Amino acid sequence: MKRLSGQEIRRLYKEFFAERGHLVFPSASLVPHHDPTLLWINAGMAPLKPYFDGREIPERPRIVSSQKCIRTNDIENVGHTARHQTFFEMLGNFSFGDYFKREAITWAWEFLTQYLELDPDRLSVTVHVTDDEAYQIWHEVVGLPDERIVRGEEDNFWEIGEGPCGPCAEIFYDRGVEFGCGSPDCGPGCDCDRFLEIWNLVFTQYNKDKSGEYSPLPKKNIDTGMGLERIASVLQEVNSNFETDLFLPILERIAEIAKRPFGQDPAADVHFKIIADHVRTVVFAVGDGVLPGNEGRHYIIRRLLRRAVRSGRKLGLEKPFLYQLVPVVSAIMGDDYPEVREKQELIGRVVRTEEERFQATLAEGEALLLELVDRIRRAGGDRLSGEEAFRLYDTFGFPVDLTEEITQEHGIAVDREGFQAELEAQRERARAARQSVEGMNATRGALESITAVSRFIGYNQLECEATVLAIVENGQSVETAEDGAEVQVILDQTPFYAESGGQIADAGTITAEHVQMTVLDVQKAPHGQNVHTVRVDSGILHTGDRVHAAVDKAARRDIAKNHTATHLLHKALREVLGTHVAQAGSLVEPDRLRFDFSHFGALSAQELERVEELVNDAIWRDDVVEIFETDLDAAKAMGAMALFGEKYGKRVRVVKAGDWSIELCGGCHVERTGLIGQFRIVSESGIGSGVRRIEAVTGRGAYRFAQSQERLLSEAAQRLKTTTADLVGRIDRVLEDLHERDRELTSLRSRLSQARADELANQVIDVAGIPVVAAVVPDTDMEGLRQLADSLRERLDSVVVVLGSHHGGKVQLVAAVSADLQTRGLHAGQIIRQVAQITGGGGGGRADLAQAGGRDAAKLPVAIERVPEIIADAVKVSG
Repeated sequence: MKRLSGQEIRRLYKEFFAERGHLVFPSASLVPHHDPTLLWINAGMAPLKPYFDGREIPERPRIVSSQKCIRTNDIENVGHTARHQTFFEMLGNFSFGDYFKREAITWAWEFLTQYLELDPDRLSVTVHVTDDEAYQIWHEVVGLPDERIVRGEEDNFWEIGEGPCGPCAEIFYDRGVEFGCGSPDCGPGCDCDRFLEIWNLVFTQYNKDKSGEYSPLPKKNIDTGMGLERIASVLQEVNSNFETDLFLPILERIAEIAKRPFGQDPAADVHFKIIADHVRTVVFAVGDGVLPGNEGRHYIIRRLLRRAVRSGRKLGLEKPFLYQLVPVVSAIMGDDYPEVREKQELIGRVVRTEEERFQATLAEGEALLLELVDRIRRAGGDRLSGEEAFRLYDTFGFPVDLTEEITQEHGIAVDREGFQAELEAQRERARAARQSVEGMNATRGALESITAVSRFIGYNQLECEATVLAIVENGQSVETAEDGAEVQVILDQTPFYAESGGQIADAGTITAEHVQMTVLDVQKAPHGQNVHTVRVDSGILHTGDRVHAAVDKAARRDIAKNHTATHLLHKALREVLGTHVAQAGSLVEPDRLRFDFSHFGALSAQELERVEELVNDAIWRDDVVEIFETDLDAAKAMGAMALFGEKYGKRVRVVKAGDWSIELCGGCHVERTGLIGQFRIVSESGIGSGVRRIEAVTGRGAYRFAQSQERLLSEAAQRLKTTTADLVGRIDRVLEDLHERDRELTSLRSRLSQARADELANQVIDVAGIPVVAAVVPDTDMEGLRQLADSLRERLDSVVVVLGSHHGGKVQLVAAVSADLQTRGLHAGQIIRQVAQITGGGGGGRADLAQAGGRDAAKLPVAIERVPEIIADAVKVSG
């Protein structure tokens, strides 16, 4: 058996099948941009689905790939088993109507036994009970003994809902009796660790219809998958995937940071492995543009990152540390996945920022938990509900074991069974959501069956004569559409651009002598045609009708200006901010453009001004915008940038604006940059962790924006009784007057505060041996209350202060506890929270100083009267 590194296995596998006529297919992004049925690319075949279901024809009928994948349906198992991972690489060889079972089986055997030099006597296989053909090949052609061929049922048939499916053969490696369960029935498929499944060969030979009937496919396909980490564990003779060279450097770096070894404490090792797995997932996901957030795949990445941070806390790591692992992942994987190495700095910054935010979130969750504990104790309870524990976990990422640690300190238990029930309910919802969208074919009604060819001619023509090929209403093909109906129409040729690449669909009309229609939307049909959603305004439309299709020319011109401007903006941002800037989404409409990009921190006024200047310089040069097709490799060699979420074939469309910008793009553009006219940035904002957004206008939109700004200046000047030319000077004088009045007001407040502090210092009462000042201070804002509390602490060495006021329509409260009384268990945040609840509010803070708000001003005197009782109770509990 050869001892190979993960990188060597990956390379050898691709070379083996390339020599047998397979096209080496690069790993697709983890984000399935053109497959709404998937949240992540979760298998090697997922990017190839259009080839399997016939929507697209591959360049070659044989493909080999090493595909990066994410699966997150068993997150809780990661770290506790030898092979559960959220990120993994799947080696696969595929055939689309070319070779079938004999070649797939014999090549798999040849690769394993001759190239990897695995002992043939340690290999066993399973086949489906009905698959005599596969059995015969394994037994008679390969020569595998009958006792090492197991016939299975459910585990040996691959299907997901309707569509292509078929039997499969699984290959197992016998790791030895020492890994077994000791049962005489132990064999392939046993739950113990002895027989390790290393390869699955799927023979896609049937199609399953809606009724559940199976019919033979006219063209049979091969889909195989071998987990790289799993086969590496076999060849490197280690007990788990985490001990391979794909993980070990990460674990060693964690050990350095945590200053404790890996492999000596099984409980700690779980957290080492969680961190190592999750950081790989986060690194690759961020590299593919998925930044931590609150929805969909962004939430999953945030959850994984926070789970890794929590595991770090178990190892004693209280400060951000995950970002230090990013270079290690890059070093391991960067040769085969250059995007990780190219974006290493950006990924590290995203990870560190998210870690720091989570630390703040944990503090917020802890404050809420303490509030819940107080509420339970006041009600005489002793148990935190599973629903509340789950809310802390799901909303704040607050681990349930940490919840238990904190509640136990206060004599409160946690309903773990209720928590688990809530957790399982969430998993069920997630499973149901996946089942509702996953499948080889998404249900798309009649559009799925329409294969007629439709040409898009809208790059050069904005109107044309066309024939109606199909009409679809409510998912069903129809022959006619009457006045008032909203239907989908496919033409034999069309000038209407279908929404893609951030550019919205064209608007316009489709007309004939007997029918008038308004085009509401244009999207891509399953087989690539532009499908028009239209409203029949008058008349009746028939299939076969000759019609006139006309795009709204003014809107298209404005769209083209804005689209070309996004390219110029992208380049300008990279010039001003750095090459870490990458597009993370865009929207191109007639009246504006929106551009999302990776960057940390708001742009300064000087940076925004420089970006705007560079874009306008490119416009004023009036460069020719060249658009041409070339090979993908040639385009990359020219320096062309790929746009977010776009799928590129071997031939690509390149848009080159002078010497300034060159990108791959399928959108509509101006002939010369000068036609854009002018570019103005309207706003810049943050929309997520490490993602900024610029909204801008061009052409007539820029003119209207300038007009609106001039109107604002004119109105401001009129209100200040000056001219626009003297407006700044007038504002300076007004601000100076305001600052002077503020200084006078601050001085008056300070003198008043001192007088009030003197008065309150004489109102100290004794509560169980604790000096207390509790009072309602009329018409004082929060800053004034804090100043009073500070003054009282300066005057009185040992004191608890609780002050309240009704100011600006709200109840405002402040509590302060001197240092000596904090050691006796008195906590300002806990005291003020109870006081605020009487007024219908809430709040909290530090042990020495805290503030809160309330809603019911009538309850303020009652709340202040209750302060001695609250402090007395706190003294009893702590004593």
